[in-house]
Amino acid sequence: MNSKERFCTTINKNIPDRAPLYASCTPQVAKKLSGYTGQDYEEPLDSMLSTRASHMDLMTNLGADAVGIAVCAPSNKPTIQLNGGLIKNEWGMVFKDTGQYNEFYEFPLAHAETAKDIKNFEFPDPSAPGRLEAAQATLKKYGNTHGIIADLETTLFETAWYLTGLEKFLMDMMMEAEYINPLLDEIQHIHTEYGKRMIELGADVLWCGDDFGSQTSLMLDTDTFRRVFKPRIKEMFTEYRKVNPNIKLAWHSCGAIKPLIPDFIEVGLDILNPIQPLAAEMDPQKLKNEFGKDLIFFGGICVQELLPHGTPETIKEEVTKRAEILGKNGGYIVAPAHNIQEDTPVENILALFEAVEGL
Repeated sequence: MNSKERFCTTINKNIPDRAPLYASCTPQVAKKLSGYTGQDYEEPLDSMLSTRASHMDLMTNLGADAVGIAVCAPSNKPTIQLNGGLIKNEWGMVFKDTGQYNEFYEFPLAHAETAKDIKNFEFPDPSAPGRLEAAQATLKKYGNTHGIIADLETTLFETAWYLTGLEKFLMDMMMEAEYINPLLDEIQHIHTEYGKRMIELGADVLWCGDDFGSQTSLMLDTDTFRRVFKPRIKEMFTEYRKVNPNIKLAWHSCGAIKPLIPDFIEVGLDILNPIQPLAAEMDPQKLKNEFGKDLIFFGGICVQELLPHGTPETIKEEVTKRAEILGKNGGYIVAPAHNIQEDTPVENILALFEAVEGL
């Protein structure tokens, strides 16, 4: 099988010759790997989701079976540099470059209280020019040879709190503040359009997501999830499948999110990511036993301890173990549980790719 065949066999719940691999990394890791391999370094895309869709030439040269695409900032409103090392994107979110990641510095809707505050806010235009140029280029290059994963993480909850601040959004959601539903309506509309356009381009998987979990528990109670987010996710999934009934839908949520998995299955989820190994109640064997008939698993390779602190031998052992558990009778996409981080040695990264090649 080539990479495309292997990936599509897996997402259609058939058994491939081996589990396929997808990997993403921070720009710092990409620079390190590019120097090691002698490959030219590619600058990240101008996208909220740049790590998931950047450096794909590097990842495929190392052995990845799938590549990421994402919506980028439009040509008429790129991300800009401000004084003091600050960065402002088209949403009006301001970040400070702290080295490895850009940390939040200013929330453009920190003042929001009413529906009028949302009506007066300038949201991104989904149809603005240039949004899909990078995605189209990736599809042209890899569409026939590799799996195509269209990334749409920060789908609802995260984009909302990126605009208001996390504490404010959580408190106001509990108090049913007037602006909450209008804000989520706007975000839902924008990301529904983004998803539909990437499906139209030819994505094999649409990868949505919001982090609803911490290391030990959910960040919000199940009743709130079911009242506020679950109906919206269902509506979005319905719209995506109107474009392509066969599109496979993935959801990313870091942390201990086991209580929400039945809800995601109920609204039509196909693929669960990232199976964070050290989070509470996310044991791969238990998840496979309980949900393996309904879901494909995507992730499961620890970026907190295994990749940065393991040895090449332990990494290969763990990848093999994960593939045997989550990939039994098919249904597993090998991937780090998040972007490969800067503290990961090159030899450990190479061990991951070598381990998958040897499955």
